[in-house]
Amino acid sequence: MPRCRIIVQPLFCRILPASRFRTRYFHQGNHPFPMRKVLGTFITVVLAILLVSYALWTSKRHVGHYLTDLRIQLVVNDGQPAGRGNLLGIQPELYPSDYSSLKRLHRKLAAYLEQAREHGLLSEKTIVVLPEHIGTWLLAVDEKSQFYQATTIEEAMNWLSFSNPLLFLDALFHTRGESWLDDVHLRMKSRSMARDYQTVFGGLAKEFGVTLVAGSIVLPNPKVQDGQLLVGTGALYNSSVVFGHDGLPMGQPQRQLFPNWYQRGYIRAGKKAPLNIVETPAGRLATLIGSDSWYPDNYTRLNESRAELIAVPAFVAGTGSWSQPWRDDKHEALAAHLQLGTQPLSEGDAWQRLTLAPMTSAKAGISVFMRGQFWDQGSAGHSFASRGGQSIAEQSVSAAPKGAKPGHGARLINVWL
Repeated sequence: MPRCRIIVQPLFCRILPASRFRTRYFHQGNHPFPMRKVLGTFITVVLAILLVSYALWTSKRHVGHYLTDLRIQLVVNDGQPAGRGNLLGIQPELYPSDYSSLKRLHRKLAAYLEQAREHGLLSEKTIVVLPEHIGTWLLAVDEKSQFYQATTIEEAMNWLSFSNPLLFLDALFHTRGESWLDDVHLRMKSRSMARDYQTVFGGLAKEFGVTLVAGSIVLPNPKVQDGQLLVGTGALYNSSVVFGHDGLPMGQPQRQLFPNWYQRGYIRAGKKAPLNIVETPAGRLATLIGSDSWYPDNYTRLNESRAELIAVPAFVAGTGSWSQPWRDDKHEALAAHLQLGTQPLSEGDAWQRLTLAPMTSAKAGISVFMRGQFWDQGSAGHSFASRGGQSIAEQSVSAAPKGAKPGHGARLINVWL
């Protein structure tokens, strides 16, 4: 006698053989809710929940409350006011959390400028110079808390990609560099970075009534049109913009001609780019970005353009690298022909020998470096100026022994014209 099973149905009960039960209720063709459809529906619902949760997660952004040090020390104040203006270098000390919002970044930089004003260093003829890549880190604006809490820059960039999936895919489609992942990370937020760059640095120039050389920023094919900094879809360039008293760009972005060796896989060299001259209340101003300031031919071109002042936004990667041995094989091929003598030099020695030294027609120049720590990537460099062929630097730095650990804290470097 076959085994039977009691099946409870609405309004009545009946007994069916187990074999008929399995056939009738588990067979795909007869079951009102086939197992494959149930499983498919379940997976669809789970995926929908995960996607909605992911979308909600990406929309929630970090709100920071911790403020880093707003103090800045005046370490060089060379010359006397004579109504001709001054070059004022701000060597900031910056961290990822300073870029968590435009408001926080503005507050820190404005605090530096306010202290410069208290020292009597700001006027309508003041030219403020900020360091290289101070705008590039705008990619960190409005990110997740995990991004700022990362321990390495690689981990931080992974969080950047994961929390901006659509921007990542769009940048991946437009990437141009050999180091495609670095290209993608820098390209992802380029439109908002260009807008934020003008908002912050153009806003500071207008707020304090100065001419401001806004360090540099890496953007795809940047240009100024109708007073606005815009980006294209081409290669990435490391560029600098000068903002006037009205907060608007003065001329076109100055592209870096010779990018640093570790950036050549994703930043295009602007070797054919012109060296721009802008008219400021203090004189005719040119900008040489980073290692562009090493090459005598660039100074020859600036002499022909009658440049009177030279701003050098600079960046040296790696904590302690300022005192490491200079290696020309890491740099542009032209670096092997630079006049540095036969004695071994440190990176810092080479910068101070090469940068601004070939000036002839220019009255003065200033080289300003970044200070701070971005995850496991530190920075080095000591800002200095030059006037009349004489180098002007922080005394405690020039007197420090070689190999000494770089100092901390933001610095003001001022030279009266």
